[in-house]
Amino acid sequence: MSWLGRLLGEKPDEALRLYNAVVARAREPHWYLDGAVPDTVDGRFDMIATLLAVVMLRLESESAGGDPAARLAERFVDDMDGQLREIGIGDIIVGKHIGKMMSMLGGRLGAYRDGLAAGDIGPALVRNLYRGVTPDDAALAHVRKSVMAFHAALASTPMTTLLAGDLP
Repeated sequence: MSWLGRLLGEKPDEALRLYNAVVARAREPHWYLDGAVPDTVDGRFDMIATLLAVVMLRLESESAGGDPAARLAERFVDDMDGQLREIGIGDIIVGKHIGKMMSMLGGRLGAYRDGLAAGDIGPALVRNLYRGVTPDDAALAHVRKSVMAFHAALASTPMTTLLAGDLP
């Protein structure tokens, strides 16, 4: 944060490091190569939303003062707003797109919460990450295994470590 921001009383963006770490993890090539996630704007959005949902579920599982999951969602909105504007979406329509994206993130939170509780996120991945088009068995197995390993590693990572943006 700049000295001017501190002078004006701005608060640091506490979710930025964690959000950037999630985006970096979602951009790893294995998701798109071994996991056959479409390497498109929609595919990258879906991969970010998948990992973001898993992280948010972890944040919701433990009270860490304030609401880190809400701050992470706000950071997601800010990023998506900027991305939409960068690809040429105008002010009038940006709000509609953001609303739709937030609805999609909320749906993923519910789907992955249910899938994790049931021990099988495969159907949620097909519906949300692959948008209903079932990939080959090896690709789905790769993503399922990777997301489940990420979820398990998050569960044993201290909250302070996560909030600092250090993902397992």
